[in-house]
Parts: sequence; C-alpha cells; structure tokens
Amino acid sequence: MLVDIKRRGLQIPPELAIGDGSLGFWKALSKVYDSTRWQRCWVHKTANILNKLPKSLQAKAKERLHQIWMADNKAEAEKNFDAFIQTYEAKYPKATDCLKKDRDVLLTFYDFPAEHWRHIRTTNPIESMFATVRLRTAKVRSCFSSLTVLTTAFQLCRCAQKRWIKLHHPERLGEVIRGVKFINGIIEERIAA
Repeated sequence: MLVDIKRRGLQIPPELAIGDGSLGFWKALSKVYDSTRWQRCWVHKTANILNKLPKSLQAKAKERLHQIWMADNKAEAEKNFDAFIQTYEAKYPKATDCLKKDRDVLLTFYDFPAEHWRHIRTTNPIESMFATVRLRTAKVRSCFSSLTVLTTAFQLCRCAQKRWIKLHHPERLGEVIRGVKFINGIIEERIAA
C-alpha cells in the first residue's frame, strides 16, 4: 500500500503516521518513508492494556490511561505515565509492559499543533467510517459480486463522509510541513518569547 501511494505521487514523506500495533505497517513505513514519525493509537493501546487487567480494575485503569493522553503537556503526561506504571507494575507487569514498550510513540502528538491532537491521538475516526462498510458487506457477503462490493463500499463511504469531522485549523498544516517545531502543541518560538 505504501509503495503504491509513493508511486502515485506522495514523494515527500508524511510528517506523522498514526496506527495501531500492526507491526507490518510500521516496518513497511520505515522502508518507504524512513523520516516519518510514529504515533500509536491510544484507543487501541488502551484496549490492549485493559485486556491484561482484571475486569474489576479496568474502569479505574482506563481513567488513569485517559489522564496520560489527555494531559495538557508532555511533562504532565510523563508524570501520569509513571504513576500508572508504579500503581500496576507489581501485580500486573504484562499490562505495564504493554504500555511501557511504546512510551515514545504514544506521546509523539505533543510535538504537533495542539489544535490537531484530537485528530492524531487515535485512528478511530478513520476506522469508524470503515466499520459501516464492514458491517454492511458482512451481513450480505454471499449476495455480492466483486463489482457490487466495490460499488456498495464506495456509496457507503460517500454517505459516511457527510458525518466526517473536518480537521481543526487546517492552516497549521503548512507550519508542520515547513518544519516549524512545536512543544506541547505550541510553536517553540512563542514559548521562548
């Protein structure tokens, strides 16, 4: 897929890629666009961690995980990250190991405009659109030819696009592309001033 995207014209590496733990994607990304930074999906990571905890602790643990990625700045996120590990590591090392192994790529979004954080912390906005297609095609799987599957999927996507959330402050993309450095979502030079 990435090779095809590059062949069709995306020659300049994307600044950021957001995804779940699909190892094949990250390995391919490193080969095709080696300078692209990674952001792991917090929704997928949260689900993976909660699966390693007893049901009785999941609600509280989920709240603590939200405190990490909803923090106003990276320092606060790091503090909440460490607190989560300290709280659960002794009894639930598999859960904390799952979190610790992706520490850097879970907090990458702090180096991008704060206005974009809601879009880049998770892949769910993209996946929810495809969930509609998956649901419809799964229900009537044997009734479709390859042409009707493609046509149906296209029409479902067209309907779903009416509900898409537009990128907040798209003008900030120009700054990202020009290499403007952001710290905790704010342009670095504004912090120094």
